[in-house]
Amino acid sequence: MIILDLGGSDWTVQQAGTRSRIKATVPGAVHTDLLAAGKIPDPFYRDNETDLLWIGDVEWTYSRIFDVPKTVLRRDQVLLHFAGLDTLATVTLNGKRLGKTDNMFREWCFDIKKLLKPGRNVLEIRFASATQYGKRQQKRLPFRPLHEGDRIPGLNHVRKEQCNAGWDWGPKCPTCGIYRPVRIIAFDTARLADIHIEQSHQKKTADLSIKVTAETARRTPLRAAVTVSLAGKTVAEAEVALRSGKGRSSLRVTNPKLWWPNGMGEQPLYEVTVDLLTREGDPLDTRTKRIGLRTLRLVRKKDRWGESFRFEANGIPFFAKGANWIPAEVFQASVTPALFEYLLKSARQANMNMIRVWGGGVYEEDAFYDLCDELGLCVWQDFMFACASYPACNKTFMANVKVEAEENIKRLRHHACLALWCGNNELEQCGHVQDKGRDNTMTWPDYRALFDKLLPSVVKKHDPGRDYWPSSQHTPGKNRRDSGNPDAGDGHLWSVWHGRQPFEWYRTAFHRFCSEFGFQSFPEPATVKDYTLPEDRNVTSFIMEHHQRSGIGNSTIMHYMLSWYRMPKGFENCLWLSQIQQGMAIKYAVEHWRRNMPRCMGALYWQLNDCWPVASWAS
Repeated sequence: MIILDLGGSDWTVQQAGTRSRIKATVPGAVHTDLLAAGKIPDPFYRDNETDLLWIGDVEWTYSRIFDVPKTVLRRDQVLLHFAGLDTLATVTLNGKRLGKTDNMFREWCFDIKKLLKPGRNVLEIRFASATQYGKRQQKRLPFRPLHEGDRIPGLNHVRKEQCNAGWDWGPKCPTCGIYRPVRIIAFDTARLADIHIEQSHQKKTADLSIKVTAETARRTPLRAAVTVSLAGKTVAEAEVALRSGKGRSSLRVTNPKLWWPNGMGEQPLYEVTVDLLTREGDPLDTRTKRIGLRTLRLVRKKDRWGESFRFEANGIPFFAKGANWIPAEVFQASVTPALFEYLLKSARQANMNMIRVWGGGVYEEDAFYDLCDELGLCVWQDFMFACASYPACNKTFMANVKVEAEENIKRLRHHACLALWCGNNELEQCGHVQDKGRDNTMTWPDYRALFDKLLPSVVKKHDPGRDYWPSSQHTPGKNRRDSGNPDAGDGHLWSVWHGRQPFEWYRTAFHRFCSEFGFQSFPEPATVKDYTLPEDRNVTSFIMEHHQRSGIGNSTIMHYMLSWYRMPKGFENCLWLSQIQQGMAIKYAVEHWRRNMPRCMGALYWQLNDCWPVASWAS
C-alpha cells in the first residue's frame, strides 16, 4: 500500500471572484490562513469578530499542485480520501469534477485512478457558503434555533458544527476548509475496511469476537491474522479465512486485566492487531486498535424513587463525576494533542471520571478518545444535534445523517471510554418539537423518525453492546413531555443562573442524574488584557459585553455577587471574585447530589473548557 499525504503548506486559497491567492495550510481553515497571511486582524480581539462575518458569506477555493510517481498509478485501486471537509465542497482533479460533499462529520473518498496523471496534477476544492445555503433553506422551512439573537439563522439545515453559528458562550465564526487530513491511498488486491471488536465476560475470561471486513480490488482468496497483546506480550491469536471479503475470529483472554473508570482501578489497554494476507501469506494491510476489557452500561431499574439512571463498570455502580465538553478551538485544525492532553489530564487530576461530548460541536479527533481511554474518563457521546429543529422530514437529510452516524460509530466503538450514545442536546427540553408542528418546529413524528428510529437502529446494528439515550435531557416512558422529571432520566438544571434562584436551590433538586448545570465567571485578568484596550476594562463596557454571549450574563454575575460578597475593589478583583463565586455555586450543587447517592448518580457541570476568550460557564 502507498499513502501520499497531501497536507502541508503547498496549498493556496482564493476568494471566489478575485485574482488574489494566498498561501494556505492543510489541515486548516480559511480564517487561520487569512490571519497567517496578514489579511485579517485577530478575530477574537475586541469586536473584530463582527467585521469578519463576511468570510462565511463568500466562496473559497483551495488548490494545490502535486506530483505522482508512476508506481502509484500501477496499483489496482487509487483513492483520494478526505478525513474531513468543512462543509459544502466541490472537488475537482485535473479539471474533472469528482463530486460534491455536504457533511462536515463524514469522510469522503473518490476513485481517481483514471483521472490521475504521472507527474503534475492539480487538485481544487471549492467551498460554497454554508451560511448562505442555510439562509435559503431557512426561508423554505423556517426552523427556530435556540438563542436566536446569538446565532446565524439556518445552519441547523447543514450538517456542520452547529456552534459555528454562534452560541451563548461562543462567537459567530462560520468556518470552511480542509480541516482534517487529505491523502491518496493506492493499493493492490485488497485493504482493511473495518474491524468490529465485541467482548463478553465470564469470571476469569474475556471472549472477543472480531469481525474483519476487507475492501477488495481483485477476486482472490484472503485471510486475516488476529493478535491480541498487552504491553507487548501476545495473550491470544488466531487466523481466519475471508469469504467475500468478510470473516470472524473468536479469541479468549484468560485472567483479563480489567479497564476501570478513573478512581476505581487501572486502565490497561490491550492491542488488537489485524494483518490482512493473501492465501500465500503475503502482507496486504495491517491495522491496530486499542481496547479495554470491561463492561460499561447504563442501568435503569425501578426503585423506591422511580427509575435509576446510573452507570456501572464491570458490574460496579459509580457516581459520574465530570463536565460537559465543547470544541477546544473555534478552528478545529488548531486543536493540538498538547491541548487535548492539558484539558483531559486536568479533568483526571480533579478526580473526574466522565466527560460529555456535547451535541453542538464535533465528533472529536481520535487523539481525544485515546486520551480518555488512558485516563479513565468515560465518554457520554452526543450525536451532533443541539438546540434546534432539524429537517427530518427530508429523505436526503436523513440518508446523510445515517451515513454520518455509521461512520462515526465504526470509528469510535472500540474505545474503552465510550459509555453512551445520545441522540441530541435539549431538543425535547426547549420547545423544538410540537404535536402537529408549526412553521418553526419539527413534529413529533419527524423527531421520532430521527431520534427514536434511525439513530438507535444504527447503534444497534454497528455497536450493539452500547446503550443509546434519545436526548439530554430526557424523561423516559409516558412522562416524556415532562422533560426533566426528577424521578427518572437525566436533567439539565438551570434554575440557578437562568432562573436566578439562590445557590441553596440546588439542595431542593433530587434528580436521578444531572447532565447539565452551571454558573458563569469572568476570565482571569491576563486573558481579559489579551482582548481589550485599557478603556474596555469595566464589566459594563461594550467590549466586555461583546465577550459575554449570555444575554443576562454580566448582570447576573453581579446580582449573585452582591448577594454573597461586598463589592470588590477594582476591575481585576471583580474578575477574580467571580471565579471564587463560580466555584462556590458548583460546590453547593455537587456536594448535595453526591450526598444523595444512590438516588442521584451523576453530576456533569457545564462546562469544562472554552474555545475563545469569553465570560462563560467554563472552569
